Amino acid sequence: MGIQGLSRLIADVAPGAVKESEIKHYFGRKVAIDASMSMYQFLIAVRQEGNMLTSADGETTSHLMGFFYRTIRMVENGIKPVYVFDGKPPTMKGGELAKRAERREEAQKELQKAEDAGNTEDIEKYSRRLVKVSKEHNIEVQKLLTLMGIPHLTAPCEAEAQCAELAKAGKVFAVATEDMDALTFGTPVLLRHLTFSEARKMPIKEITLSKVLEESGLSQQEFIDMCILLGCDYCDSIRGIGPKRAIELIQKCRSIDELLKTLDTKKYSPPQDWPYAEARRLFIEPDVTSASEVELKWIEPDVEGVVQYMVHDKGFNEERIRNGCKKLQKARNTPTQGRLDGFFKVMPSPAGSSKKRKANEKAGPTNKKSRGAGKFKRGK
Repeated sequence: MGIQGLSRLIADVAPGAVKESEIKHYFGRKVAIDASMSMYQFLIAVRQEGNMLTSADGETTSHLMGFFYRTIRMVENGIKPVYVFDGKPPTMKGGELAKRAERREEAQKELQKAEDAGNTEDIEKYSRRLVKVSKEHNIEVQKLLTLMGIPHLTAPCEAEAQCAELAKAGKVFAVATEDMDALTFGTPVLLRHLTFSEARKMPIKEITLSKVLEESGLSQQEFIDMCILLGCDYCDSIRGIGPKRAIELIQKCRSIDELLKTLDTKKYSPPQDWPYAEARRLFIEPDVTSASEVELKWIEPDVEGVVQYMVHDKGFNEERIRNGCKKLQKARNTPTQGRLDGFFKVMPSPAGSSKKRKANEKAGPTNKKSRGAGKFKRGK
C-alpha cells in the first residue's frame, strides 16, 4: 500500500521536488529496484493474447519475461540495476496483511460470480486482485538475474527500507519503486514508473526528498509523522484526517505526540492503543543489512546458462532469448564515458564578463579565449 495520498500531496505542497524524465537521463546511474513491486507488475500486466505466459507444464513465466527484457532495456540505457527482494514482514505489518487476505477472499467470491455470469471484464478485474508473489517466483527470478550477471539481494525485512539504506550510503543513486514509503525510509531520490514507463508510454517521475522537506517545511522525522497520519502499512490512521489536514497539523504541532495533546478527539478519534511510536521507530530504524556489508558486482552474463534456463527449462523461444543476451552483452561491453556531471563542474562567469563578451563580439573574432559564458573546471 505504501503511504496513502502522499504522491498527490507532494505534487501540491512541494512541486519543485518532482520532475519528469526519460530513461536516457539516468545513463551511468546505479539504481536499487524494489523487486517485489516489479514482480507484481509483471505478473498482472505481462500478457500474451489475453493469457498469462506459461511454460509447457503450465507454470507462470510472465515474471521471467518481464525481468529479462526490462533489465536488458535498463542496461542498454546505461543503468546499472540492483534488485532487492522482500524478506520477512515486520510483526506490525500483520494488520495490513490480514486486510489484504480479507480483500483477496472477497475478490475470490466476486471472481466466482463473474465466471458464473460469464462477465469477461469482471473476470479480468478480480483475477488481477488475486495475483500473489510467491517464494518460487522470487527464486526463479533470482536465478535468472544471477545468470544475467545482475546483482540482487534479499532484505531482512522490507525491500524499500533496504533500497533506502543503499541509496543513503551512496551505493546507488536512486530507488525505483511505486511505493511512496521509500521516501519515508529516507530514500534521497525516488524513481517511479522506471520498470514499465516504455510499456505504458509514461515518463519517469523523479522525486527528491531534500526538496520535499525544504518546500514543505518539515524535518525527516516530522515527515515520517505526517506519513503515519496519512496512513501506512504499520498502523491505522486517525479517521477524518485527510492529506491536507495531516500536513497542516504536523506543520503546526511538529509531531504526533504534541498533536494528540490538543486534538479534538470528539471530531478526530485516534485508534485505540495507537502504536504510532512503534511505526515511527520502524521507519527511523528499519531492519536492514548495513550498506557497508553489501558488495554490488555487475558481471558478464552466462549466455548458455540463460539459454538453458529460459529456453530448455521454461519454454521461451531460443532465438529471442539469444538476441536478448546479445543486446545485454553489447550494452555491457560498449565503452561509455561517465556522466558529464561527475567529471566537470560549471563555474559562474566572473563579474563583467558578459560586457567583455559583447564588446569582443562587436570587435570580431580576434580573441578566442574571450569566447564562452563560463569556465569548466574538472570536478573531484
